[in-house]
Amino acid sequence: MTVELETQRLRLRQLRESDHETLARNHADPELTRFLGGPASPADSWRWLLSMLGHWVVRGHGFWGLEEKATNELCGAAGLIRHFDWPELEVGWRLFRNKQGRGYATEAGIRAREFAFEQLGAKTLVSYIAPDNGASKRVAERMGAKVDGRITLRGDPADVYRHPYPLH
Repeated sequence: MTVELETQRLRLRQLRESDHETLARNHADPELTRFLGGPASPADSWRWLLSMLGHWVVRGHGFWGLEEKATNELCGAAGLIRHFDWPELEVGWRLFRNKQGRGYATEAGIRAREFAFEQLGAKTLVSYIAPDNGASKRVAERMGAKVDGRITLRGDPADVYRHPYPLH
């Protein structure tokens, strides 16, 4: 079960088997994946795709494929995730390099956050960001998130950006 959402410029839709080639090409990019564990093989990318789809089945939320409405091109992924060893629900994003710098991560992150609070009833929401990942920190800050400490996730430090709870 997945939910499809829209923003002004993006369609947040279920990831598909047909996305694998595009995902694998982007997951192999060392610059794009430097904060995500480094370049991935096509098999690793396949496992990531299946784990994102499985997250929807197990948790009722997950990552969406981000599709530009203007071109119908997959331009990244964003959504909600809580791994078995994550202390809180996280909103995250990853944009393909040729689609960065357009505000898509912020747009998708805000829509995913709305879904978390309004549809899932989340009471808290964070983004775990590598200390050196300035681009993701800027996205979180544009979304109104504030630094709320640092934790270690699977042996790596992560700054905790806490997202504001809606007041309406």
